Amino acid sequence: MKPQRVLVVEDEPSILDSVLYALHTEGFEPIGHGTCRDAIAWMRQESADLVILDVGLPDGSGMELCKTIRAASNVPVIFLTARASEVDRIVGLEIGADDYVVKPFSPRELTARVKAVLRRFGEGSRVSAKPTVASGLAFDEESCQASFHGSALGLSATEWKLLRALAGHPGRVFSREQLMNLAWDDPGAAMERTVDAHIKSLRHKMRAIRPDVDLIQTHRGFGYSCSA
Repeated sequence: MKPQRVLVVEDEPSILDSVLYALHTEGFEPIGHGTCRDAIAWMRQESADLVILDVGLPDGSGMELCKTIRAASNVPVIFLTARASEVDRIVGLEIGADDYVVKPFSPRELTARVKAVLRRFGEGSRVSAKPTVASGLAFDEESCQASFHGSALGLSATEWKLLRALAGHPGRVFSREQLMNLAWDDPGAAMERTVDAHIKSLRHKMRAIRPDVDLIQTHRGFGYSCSA
């Protein structure tokens, strides 16, 4: 079986080397780059199963690079950063990241996060064998892509699982805890604010296509539902 390929974009050589070594020992095929420019050039020619991005890169922001990736792909993204505030984590999640690891970190912890995100992404793509359409929302399970009124949404792996769960049960109200159990392998590692951030991102992406439609409904004190 071909090893899963992980692109690591990190400008500190010591950190990059330790991450590449840890991923290699766990059976992944790691590729390392130290700048946004080199990472973009590589991605134009190659593909990865997951991307690890340092937020602070010498020629740009990892968050801006994540936006560039999200415009073309729903490949899972994990941020590496020295910024530990809740606001920074939420901003990262809102622009499409699937997880957020704060420096200093253990390479073993990072590889465990990589495995969890890839597992979550894979499980999210096997919810149903057939494409599902609801209120202009369509899922292609084979390509793990979702579209809204014919336009691609460019979802992260976590956004995919959340939207797939909501759309699979139109009208049902899911609590934040239920959504965490559906979208995270370790629900205890997530926060209710994290669910809110992903829901906000999903709404933003759908409103960019149809500003007149609000498919996800908020039920104060209860949670969220998807319109039938």
